[in-house]
Amino acid sequence: MTDYSHLVPAYRQHAALPDAERIAWIRADRWLELEQARAAAAWLEIVSELAPAAARACRLIDLRQGVVTVEADEPIVSQEIRLRSPELLSALRARSLPPIRQIRVTTRHV
Repeated sequence: MTDYSHLVPAYRQHAALPDAERIAWIRADRWLELEQARAAAAWLEIVSELAPAAARACRLIDLRQGVVTVEADEPIVSQEIRLRSPELLSALRARSLPPIRQIRVTTRHV
């Protein structure tokens, strides 16, 4: 079971939903008009499709000057995202997002 203690209590129940339901819940929220929010939603869909084993263990945490920063829960997830970064980057670029030139991966320290 994944630990969602880092999330605000009101959102923990949504984090445990299956991918499709969680994405639908995120899209229903009004904050999707923000550039970073659209990128985070796109990331969630893309990583769920291209790297499903990593989907629940990483998240887009920042988008600045064409660099997407992804935080992974474990080093093995960071490694998978790095290995798959060319295809993940292509998929992000194919979306109507601001120009993205790089995926930066960090590992969450608990």
